[in-house]
Amino acid sequence: MTLGPAVGVIAARLGTPLMPWQQYVADVILEIDPATGRLAYREYNITVPRQSGKTTLLLAKMVHRALGFKDDGRQRILYAAQTRGAARLKWEDEHVATLEASRYRKLFTVRKQLGQEAIRWKNGSRHGITSNTEKAAHGETLDEGVIDEAFAQEDNRVEQAFKPAMITRPQPQQGVVSTAGTLKSVYLREKVDAGRERCEAGAMDTVAYFEWSAPEDADPGDPATWALCMPALGHTIGVEAIRADFESMKLAEYRRAYLNQWPDTTPDQWLVISEEQWRPLADEQSELVSRVAFAVHVAMDRSWAAIAVAGRRADGLLHVEIVDYRLGTKWVPERAKQLQDRWNPCAWVVDAGSPAGSLIADLEAQGLVITKPTVKDVAHAYGQFIDAVAPKEGEPVLRYIPHAALDVALAGAATRSLATAKAWDAIAATTESSPLIAVTNAAWGFATKGHIEEPPPVMPFAVYA
Repeated sequence: MTLGPAVGVIAARLGTPLMPWQQYVADVILEIDPATGRLAYREYNITVPRQSGKTTLLLAKMVHRALGFKDDGRQRILYAAQTRGAARLKWEDEHVATLEASRYRKLFTVRKQLGQEAIRWKNGSRHGITSNTEKAAHGETLDEGVIDEAFAQEDNRVEQAFKPAMITRPQPQQGVVSTAGTLKSVYLREKVDAGRERCEAGAMDTVAYFEWSAPEDADPGDPATWALCMPALGHTIGVEAIRADFESMKLAEYRRAYLNQWPDTTPDQWLVISEEQWRPLADEQSELVSRVAFAVHVAMDRSWAAIAVAGRRADGLLHVEIVDYRLGTKWVPERAKQLQDRWNPCAWVVDAGSPAGSLIADLEAQGLVITKPTVKDVAHAYGQFIDAVAPKEGEPVLRYIPHAALDVALAGAATRSLATAKAWDAIAATTESSPLIAVTNAAWGFATKGHIEEPPPVMPFAVYA
């Protein structure tokens, strides 16, 4: 049994009848578990080429959620996209506009106040938007959370906010929907890899996964390839339109947008350190036994910041790890103070000439003593990192705790010349470099300051009283 046909009816009433692929997805994700009488899937992940009609499917499903679950009480639905601004634009220009032109117009009102946007159904259900932060959906229960354009999510903070808000609801669902992403699309790639593994294993669980994409070796200009991976072809997309875009677009972007292919094999990746050299150094069980050094680095556009740590393991090998990696920079000083109080590190490294340099005053205000590497030190840090990971002779001496953002940063890394040496080049890199530069600087900080003995603890005043 499935509630999918009801979504098809709603889509038709909205003026956007479902295509076969859309109806198939609706039928599956709204299957009822005969043992419980409730939805079989708590999560659905959909990846399709652009312009395939995911927006019309999502809207029909969200309307069905608002109106079709009356036995579970009023429903709360939240929609997220690349940013809150992008979510509002989609919500207002497509969700609200489509509903206002439909036969459902008398069943809801719209509140557009900034920060309180909602389609308010007369039965008490709400259909609003949210931001892509860890505070999204906090404070209320949630029945349906949709993460659209998930390629733009570089971590799982929205999901971490959605899932706890759903835990007490009887039939919650989270949807993750997107076209293939880039090397920065860590969150979506994890969903895709897990979905593919689940399908190959024939696993039946609470997650439904759907993917329309072309094989990597398929001819991108062959209409037969298009028919294989574009479920809207012949319905809302014509062959001539695809042919025109194939002839005018850059091939890499065409492959991502229309063939739903990932840029795993593009030739400008893993140019500094190969993936074959890097991956074997990952060690989930790696632990520090020495005094440690921390480093802070910030993305060129200040969109992300990273804190890394380095130190020695019991076997003498160098340990590096991403401690924290988040959007923006405001969180860094407080987090650094927490780490300082817990670890009493031998160094805090911040490159004063980098975007992270603007944080030095705030970090010093927290009582941190900042080590500011010179240009020569930055070159030495790069050389030490290369020698630890990919030495010309001998075995690598570095191990790291796996972190997707660090892998992505190294995959797209580039270098620049500094007189007779090299350093990482955040401008030329094809991915966001702050995690890689942070671990490099932390390793240099440990090499430079790690031999300094930890000062004895300060005795409480009461001891001397």
